[in-house]
Amino acid sequence: MAPNKKLYMVSLGCSKNLVDSEVMLGLLEKDGYSVTEGPEEADLLLVNTCGFIGSAAKEAIDAILELAIYKHKDPAKKLVVTGCLVQRYGIELEKELPEVDLFIGTNGFHSIVDRLNGPPPPALSAHSLEQSPFLMNSSMPRKVSTPAHRAYMKITEGCINRCSYCLIPSIRGKLRSRPKDDLLIEAKRLEAEGVKELTLVAQDLLAYGLDLGKQTNLPGLLQKLLAETTIPWIRLLYLHPARVQRELLRLMADNPRIVPYLDIPFQHVSDRILKLMNRPYSKNQIIQLMGTIRSTIPNVALRTTMMVGFPGETETDIAEMTDFLQKHKFEHLGVFAYANEEGCKAASLKGQIAEEAKEERLRKIMELQAEISFTALEKHVGGVEQVLVEGLSKESDLLLEGRTRYQAPEIDGCVYITQGTANPGDLVDVMITESHTYDLVGEIKE
Repeated sequence: MAPNKKLYMVSLGCSKNLVDSEVMLGLLEKDGYSVTEGPEEADLLLVNTCGFIGSAAKEAIDAILELAIYKHKDPAKKLVVTGCLVQRYGIELEKELPEVDLFIGTNGFHSIVDRLNGPPPPALSAHSLEQSPFLMNSSMPRKVSTPAHRAYMKITEGCINRCSYCLIPSIRGKLRSRPKDDLLIEAKRLEAEGVKELTLVAQDLLAYGLDLGKQTNLPGLLQKLLAETTIPWIRLLYLHPARVQRELLRLMADNPRIVPYLDIPFQHVSDRILKLMNRPYSKNQIIQLMGTIRSTIPNVALRTTMMVGFPGETETDIAEMTDFLQKHKFEHLGVFAYANEEGCKAASLKGQIAEEAKEERLRKIMELQAEISFTALEKHVGGVEQVLVEGLSKESDLLLEGRTRYQAPEIDGCVYITQGTANPGDLVDVMITESHTYDLVGEIKE
């Protein structure tokens, strides 16, 4: 093991990809690498890519080319590219990017140290990218890269759903769930390292255990985490609408350590479009589900995702979406414009929508949501909320910044703290004094 090896890493895409990056960081650290702030002094330049949609692929290529500049200046540096983009386009990438020393797909990243230290790899092939489906476990080293007080825990790999617009099953493979006991070992280790907020992530949390038999499911895992750890906040990200059960909602209502926040990506509300998307539920089922959630967990914050511009979508479908959002008022909403992805069934559907129309529809929905969000946040003014302090604000080092239980890291707004002192990771009571479109302002209650 050579001493003082330096590593510079760019991790792109979702929180699930970030966990893969953290496993690679742990493996490389064990092999003698330390992380450096800039690429200039690094011996190893590493990009863990997202390749889920075209814009993510472009971002990944840009990041690779940017690091390739440092490789050109110093050919002794190794440039390694891993992740979803490699799994999707690896053979083409190898031809187009000769400056990259090593490409590793989603099933091979755990062998990065052996691949780096071994003989030069042969050319990529479809076979070399289709290794045995990988599933991480708690024995693997992992260097958490988020602030010390919060971490993601990936409970499954792959996907069981077959949405017509999505490539995840072909990139990440079939569903593989981690055993409950293995997840508990990881959760306890994260707790010992100071984690106050543990966010469970998967392509679909509610698919957890479907490959392991009836004894393994998300409520059972949560009960174990509640019983055997004292982590104050447990957050759930990405629940498939067709699998939300009352058992989970009652468990959340009875256990405030599971924060009252649900991210349920509905994607659309038009029955016709949902059918074309191969989403197995109707608008009426969505409305019933939301009623059940809000009656079971009255203080819940709901986040959803909507897609505009799907093939065949009409102005009537958009009017149906805006009417639905006005009536049902999500605390948080993500909107994105549909884009054709090679290999997806939706790419061959009739009625493709012009880009200008997609952008106009997206703008219209986001303007509506800005009003809804502002009204929802106004309700907190004058009240006291528990806030997890993140540290100094990105806006001004004169302010602290934190989040309530109703705000997920990285994707939602925050709370700017104008008075009082606290350290990152502290849970403090904050009197909310102002609300803005997506953020709150408050003072630590003495």
